[in-house]
Amino acid sequence: MLTFAAAVFFLIITPGPGVLSTAGVGAGFGLRPGARYVLGLFLGTNLVAVAVVSGVAVLIVADPRIRMVLFLLSFGYLGYLALRIAFAGAKLAFIEKASPPGVLGGVLLQIINPKAYAVNTALFTGFAFWPDNYAAEVAMKFLIMNAIWVPIHFLWLWAGVSLHRLDLSARAHRIINIGMALSMMTVVVLAVLSQR
Repeated sequence: MLTFAAAVFFLIITPGPGVLSTAGVGAGFGLRPGARYVLGLFLGTNLVAVAVVSGVAVLIVADPRIRMVLFLLSFGYLGYLALRIAFAGAKLAFIEKASPPGVLGGVLLQIINPKAYAVNTALFTGFAFWPDNYAAEVAMKFLIMNAIWVPIHFLWLWAGVSLHRLDLSARAHRIINIGMALSMMTVVVLAVLSQR
C-alpha cells in the first residue's frame, strides 16, 4: 500500500496538463476561480478512473479512430498552451482567457488528458495489495489517490496564486514562461513518441 501511495504521489506531482493549468488558473484568476477549476479536474480525474476500472476506457482506446481523436485534441491543447506560454514575452502567461475555465473546463480537460488515462491505468491495474478482495482494493486505491491528489493540486494552485502576487522583473517572467513552455513541450513530445 505504501508503494502505491508513493506511485500516486510521484505520478500526480509531475507537471502535466492538470497541474500546470491549475497553476495557470491560480496565477491568472486567483484562489476562488482556481478552486472551482480544481473541483472540475477532481471530478474529471475520478471519471477517468471509473472508466479505467470499469473497462470503458479499454473500449474507447481500442478503437483507433477514437484514440486518434483524443490524441489530437490533447496534443492540440498541450501544443497551444505551450505556444501561448512561450510567446507571452515578459508577462506571466500560464493561461490567458477572458474568464476562468471553471468546473466544466476542468472536467473536459481531464477527459482529453492523456496523462489522466495513463496515470489511472498504471495505478488501478498495477500495485496490487489486496488480491483477495478486488473491490476493497479498488475502493482503498480511490481513497488513497484522492487523499494525495487533492493537496497536490491545491499546492499547485497556491503556487500560481503566489506567483500572481509577486512583483517579478521582466527577466524573471521570461525565465518562468520559457520553463513552463519547455515543460509543456516535453509533455507534447513524450505524447507523440508514445504514439509511435
